[in-house]
Order: sequence, then C-alpha cells, then structure tokens
Amino acid sequence: MNIQRESFSDPFFDNQNSWSSDNNIHKDLIATKKYIYDPCKMIISTPMMESESAEYGAFTFKLNDFDIRFRVAKITPTKTGQFVTLWKRSAGEPIQPFDASDPVDFVVICVRNDKNFGQFVFPSPVLCEKDILSVDSKGGKRAIRVYPPWDETTSKQAKKTQEWQMKYFLEIPENRSVDCVRAKFLYSGH
Repeated sequence: MNIQRESFSDPFFDNQNSWSSDNNIHKDLIATKKYIYDPCKMIISTPMMESESAEYGAFTFKLNDFDIRFRVAKITPTKTGQFVTLWKRSAGEPIQPFDASDPVDFVVICVRNDKNFGQFVFPSPVLCEKDILSVDSKGGKRAIRVYPPWDETTSKQAKKTQEWQMKYFLEIPENRSVDCVRAKFLYSGH
C-alpha cells in the first residue's frame, strides 16, 4: 500500500482529547498525537498556536513535562531537504533565534512527501551545539533545512547535516505502529 499525501491530510478525531478536533490544529500535529503520543502513552497539553509562524504549523505545548516547539517543514522547489523557520519575537523587536535560556526542551519538526512521513525530535542542547539556538543571545539561526532519510543529498554540507540529523529522526509508518521504544528514547533527550 502506497502512502498518498492525503493519507495524513484528514483530521483524526479523538473523543477523549477534544483539542484534536480543533480545526486550528495542524494536521501533522493531530497525526503526531494519534500515531505517536497516544499509542506511546505520552501526555500532551493543549497546544498553543504561534500565530506569526502559523505558515510552518507552529505550536507550543508540554509533553510529559517537557516544553515542545512544534513545526512543519516545507519542501522547496530547487533545493534538497525541507525548510522550516525557528524564531521568536519580543514585543516591538525584530525576530531572533530561540535562545538556550528560552523554555524549549525539544524542537519537533514534521516532514513528509508523497510517500513518507516522519519527524525530527531535536533536544535543545544539540541545537545549541549546532548553533541553531543562540547561547546568551549570541549565534543561532532563524531557519534551518532538514534532510529526512528519503532525501538524497549531493553536497558535502548537506550530507554532513543529514548525518547528524538522522540520529533524531522518527519514522511515522503508514501500515505499522510507530516504534514507541525509539519515540520514548528521542523524547527523553538522550
């Protein structure tokens, strides 16, 4: 059975958790809850939309007492990989990267194409080490490119990036259960 893009496009309703029927919740977050958080017995708070980054399915929530920043990456027409923004804005200030001091334990980035679906679960210390989150307001990035396993990288830099990112990748398969052992491992920060 081939995964069609529509396989994950319809909202999944769960009567026990009313937020999953909210039309404002991104379909990939609903699918994440249905296929990872619920079967792996993870406890999620009600997600709060980050309206300035809504184009990237931006939400914040608690998962098993961890602070999560959730994003959905986009395929771009000319480059391998998928693009996603990761920034914050204080009132009246320009955008800036998230900082190590911000309440961010994990950045979760969903990725998909016509046949595949998965997510990266990046712990904030790793993102600091890779200069994606700033440290003491120095460094950091406002956007990154992620390379899921189905993307064939050609440049040395993209290959190197894909290599470290794959340590934090979780496949969300269509015809079998998600690997809860791996999911719990990734969401524990190891």
